[in-house]
Amino acid sequence: MIQPKIPVNPLPTGLVIPLDQSTTAVEPHHPGAAPACGCHRAPVQPTSRVQLPAVRLTPAGLVAAVAGGAGLVLIVGAVLVSMLLAVAITGASVAVCAVVLRSLLNGQHHR
Repeated sequence: MIQPKIPVNPLPTGLVIPLDQSTTAVEPHHPGAAPACGCHRAPVQPTSRVQLPAVRLTPAGLVAAVAGGAGLVLIVGAVLVSMLLAVAITGASVAVCAVVLRSLLNGQHHR
């Protein structure tokens, strides 16, 4: 119950190799010698990769992509600047209203 169970994960090749649950001692492999542990596995067959076609732009397509990107940057910049300008105008108008109200309220106290 307390011992964790390690799941069997598929390899990128698509072959699923289960974990070896043997409790025998494993001796280290020596170069040039036959493996002493008896862990003989079949060689993994390489799978064929699907090659996606590369995107190739003609000079006219490249110019169109650059112009579209520059136009998008200009439009986004204009929208952001207009929003900043709207916030600044709103803040200035609120400040003017506060000054006018303050002067009106101070004028009533002096009468």
